[in-house]
Amino acid sequence: MELRARVLLWKLVLLQSSSVLLSSGPAGPATPGSSVVSESAVSWAAGARAVLRCQSPRMVWTQDRLHDRQRVVHWDLSGGPAGGPARRLVDMYSAGEQRVYEPRDSGRLLLTPSAFQDGNFSLLIRAVEDTDEGLYTCNLHHHYCHLYESLAVRLEVTDDPRAAGAHWDGEKEVLAVERGAPALLTCVNRAHVWTDRHLEEAQQVVHWDRQPPGVPHDRADRLLDLYASGERRAYGPPFLRERVAVGADAFARGDFSLRIDPLEPADEGTYSCHLHHHYCGLHERRVFHLKVTEPAARPPPRDSPGNGSSHSGAPGPGAGDPTLTRGRSVINVIVPEGRAHFFQQLGYVLATLLLFILLLITVILATRQRRRGGYEYSDKKCKSKGKDVNMVEFAVAAGDQALYRREDIRLGYKNNLLKERVELSHSPLPAKSIDLDKEFRKEYCK
Repeated sequence: MELRARVLLWKLVLLQSSSVLLSSGPAGPATPGSSVVSESAVSWAAGARAVLRCQSPRMVWTQDRLHDRQRVVHWDLSGGPAGGPARRLVDMYSAGEQRVYEPRDSGRLLLTPSAFQDGNFSLLIRAVEDTDEGLYTCNLHHHYCHLYESLAVRLEVTDDPRAAGAHWDGEKEVLAVERGAPALLTCVNRAHVWTDRHLEEAQQVVHWDRQPPGVPHDRADRLLDLYASGERRAYGPPFLRERVAVGADAFARGDFSLRIDPLEPADEGTYSCHLHHHYCGLHERRVFHLKVTEPAARPPPRDSPGNGSSHSGAPGPGAGDPTLTRGRSVINVIVPEGRAHFFQQLGYVLATLLLFILLLITVILATRQRRRGGYEYSDKKCKSKGKDVNMVEFAVAAGDQALYRREDIRLGYKNNLLKERVELSHSPLPAKSIDLDKEFRKEYCK
């Protein structure tokens, strides 16, 4: 008889489970569309390294060798006749056995062993007692997907069999059960995240899209595709593909931030980070409106006379006018000379001066040599024509003749002709007026 009653109770569970679902949990597969969780405008200067932050701890991939995904269900009771805080009644893991916390409830509170296969987490109380009255909560926890869902059912114990039944009070189900009769607290969730055992690496994907200015979202260009299995695919124009990257350990840390280095003015646009975890039902999108600005100008150097800056603190003529654009300025940098540079320049000056002196000496010697060579050339020219200079015709003053007579000139003569000429010059001759300039011109012109 008892076995027949249990079979009837479980049939009732299966009939009720088809119509009662968790209001907070998804009823089926997640929709492929993603919801925008954040939208921000960012700005970087051209040439800098831009980082678009896209992080989610729910996308962290940890392989589960037991394939239970760390799923757990537990029932709590609060608000009983005795009052007090909520207490744990029973719990069960997807890869383990159910555990009852109170000894008196052992064998009296039951969960179906196939709860994580068919999605039926209903609690069966064999014989209801007065102490069982209160608010029951069915809690489903998915530690891997970071999902927490709950369903509340209020149990009332009555002595009138006609008052037994169930109704909805607008927030939760209210179940009235006769004392000593069995009670079934319904909790059903057939979402695939609680029942399926697929490999998550085939269902986790992250991709980045880019929209140039003026391009709608449905025509965005795909930049990157990342899979938890390690596969990566790069798209987009070549000038941008070589400068964008996502960390190699993105799925290990849940950080899928996009780095653009270096940033160029053509990179301006809207970027979208799409996170899809099909197993956990996660579909999120983060939007970044990137603006590229001109690189910041370097601060001017300190005031110095060499760079044209003024020592006075008075502002320029257009310092207070924001409408005036500031043009490019030329900065003169004066590098102090070292001691070695000074001696090097001094050596150049001294070498130049010495070279000039040597050149001057060379010119003077060449000039003197040329004059001496001219005289010898004239004497040889006269001898080659066979014409001798008549020394007798030169006018010599009387005082000079007397002076030369008193001198004893002892010369060695090579021939008689020169000897005669010398004797004639020492002999007294009558004074004769001769124009030497005229005689020289006459002799040289012949």
